[in-house]
Amino acid sequence: MTRKNAGNPSRVVGYIRVSTDEQNLGPAAQRAKLESWCRAQGSELVEVFEDHGVSGSSSLEKRPGLLLALTALSEHGAGVLLVAKRDRLARDPMVAAMVEAGAKRHGARILSAAGEGTEGDDPTAVLMRRIVDAFSEYERLVICARTSAALQVKKQRGERTGGVAPYGYQMAADGVHIEPHEGEQRAIQLIGELRESGMSLRAIARHLTDQGIAPRGNRWHPTSVVRILEREAA
Repeated sequence: MTRKNAGNPSRVVGYIRVSTDEQNLGPAAQRAKLESWCRAQGSELVEVFEDHGVSGSSSLEKRPGLLLALTALSEHGAGVLLVAKRDRLARDPMVAAMVEAGAKRHGARILSAAGEGTEGDDPTAVLMRRIVDAFSEYERLVICARTSAALQVKKQRGERTGGVAPYGYQMAADGVHIEPHEGEQRAIQLIGELRESGMSLRAIARHLTDQGIAPRGNRWHPTSVVRILEREAA
C-alpha cells in the first residue's frame, strides 16, 4: 500500500523511551543503535526525541517526546520514525497501533534498528508487528506481576517497599524494617470508624484537620484519606 504524501525515506526521526523499571537499554545505547542504523542505510538522522521514566503502556498524551517526534516527521519531510527496538515504541498493542496510524498520517513508517522482521506492508510483516507488540505487552505484564509479588513479600516481612514508610509506620532502627507509628495508627483506626459511620471522604479530611491530627503533608485531603482506606483494605 502506498502512503499518501510519503516523506523522504532517507530522512529519519528517532525516538527513545526509557521506563522506570527497565534500564537494560538506556538512552545512550538506544541513540547509538539509531545512529549506527542510519550510517549503515546511508540515511540522515535529522532529530531525536526522548521520553524518560515513561511506561510503554502509557497513552500518547503522557508521552510528549513521542508526540513531538510524530510532528517532526512532517516538519523535516522524514519518511521514517526509527526506534532501537519496537518495544521502545510501546508495550501495548493498542498504543502501538495508534502510533503507527499517527506516523502514517505524517507520511512515514515506523522501523526498528533491530530489524525484528516488522518492516513492510505485506501480510507477513503486519503479522510480525502484531506478534512483537503482543509479546512486548506480555513482558510488561510479567514485569508488573514480579514487582507486585516482590513488594508483597517485603510487606509480609515488614520491610520498606518505597522511599519512605507508609502512613501509620516508621522506620525501625535497622533502617530496613518498619514498625507501627502509634499516633498514625490511631489516626488510621479513626478514619476507618468514621468511614463506617457513613461520613464522606471530604468530611473525614476536615474532621482530622479540626482535631489537629498530623497528616503527611500540608493538610488532609480526601485523596489521602481514600489511599489509606484502600491500603488497609488490601
